[in-house]
Amino acid sequence: MFDISFLLSLASSFPLEGMDMRFMQQALLALVLLAPMTAALGVQVVHYRMAFFSDAVGHSAFAGVAAGLILGIHPHISMPLFGLAVGLVIMFMQRYSALPSDTVIGVVFSAVVAAGLAVVSRDNTIARDLQQFLYGDILTMTEADICWLILLFAAFLLFQIFAFNRLLYSGTSGIIARTHRIRVALYEYSFAALLALVVMFSVWGVGVLLVTAMLIVPAACARNFAQTAGGMFWWAILVSLTSSVAGLALSVQPWMGTATGATIILISCVWFVVSVIVSAVRNESRV
Repeated sequence: MFDISFLLSLASSFPLEGMDMRFMQQALLALVLLAPMTAALGVQVVHYRMAFFSDAVGHSAFAGVAAGLILGIHPHISMPLFGLAVGLVIMFMQRYSALPSDTVIGVVFSAVVAAGLAVVSRDNTIARDLQQFLYGDILTMTEADICWLILLFAAFLLFQIFAFNRLLYSGTSGIIARTHRIRVALYEYSFAALLALVVMFSVWGVGVLLVTAMLIVPAACARNFAQTAGGMFWWAILVSLTSSVAGLALSVQPWMGTATGATIILISCVWFVVSVIVSAVRNESRV
C-alpha cells in the first residue's frame, strides 16, 4: 500500500534481541500501534461497561474467517468486515430493543459463535486454519497488515481528538449529552465501529481467547493508579505499551519460549497486582 521501510529501520534500532529479523520488526511496529489503541479504547469500554461487547466481537472472528474461507475471501478482509458488522448490529439492537444490553450482546455472541462452529464442524481444513486466530501470533504480521494498522491508528487519533470528551458525557448521561447538543447516536455507532476494528486486528496478535484482556487489564490498572479520567487514559497507554514490548522481548527468549500474546497479558496482570497494592496503600494513608 505504501512504503514503511523507514519505520522498519527505526524498529531495527530498538535494543531488543532479534530485531535484525524482518518479522520481529513488523511485530514490534504492530504492537506499538495496537497497544495505545486497545488501552485508550479499553478505558472507554470500562466507562461504558462494554467488556462483554468486545468479547462478542472478538469471538465473531471465527464466523468471519469461516465465511471468508467459504466465499474465497482472504480472512484478513472477511474478519474485520464481519466484526464491524457484528459491532454495529449489537449497537443498533442495544438502542432499539427493550432488552437489557447484556442480554442483547449474549444473543449476538451465541449466534456468531454457533455460526462459526457450525461451519468449522463441516470442514476439518477450516478448523486447522482457525487455530491461528484462536491463539494469535503477532510474529505473523505482514507489511500489508502494518499499513492497515497505520490507517486505523490515524482514524483512531482523529476520533479521540473529536470524541473523547463527548463520549465521557454520553457514558455518564445520555440526557446531559443531548442537552449539550452532542449527537449521541453518531458517536456511539462510531465508537462501536472503531472498537470492532481494533478488536479484530488484536485477534491477529493475541488471539480470540485473550483479546478482551488486551482492552480490560490496562484500563483496570489505570483506574487504580489514576485520579482523573485523563490520568486513566495515559496510565492505560503506559501499561499497555510496556507490557506489549516486554512481552515480545521475553517471549522470543530461548529460555522463555511462550506465546507472545499470553506473555503480554501476563505482564499486564503483574501491572494490575502492583496497581492494587498502590491503590490499597493510598487508601490506607487517607484513613
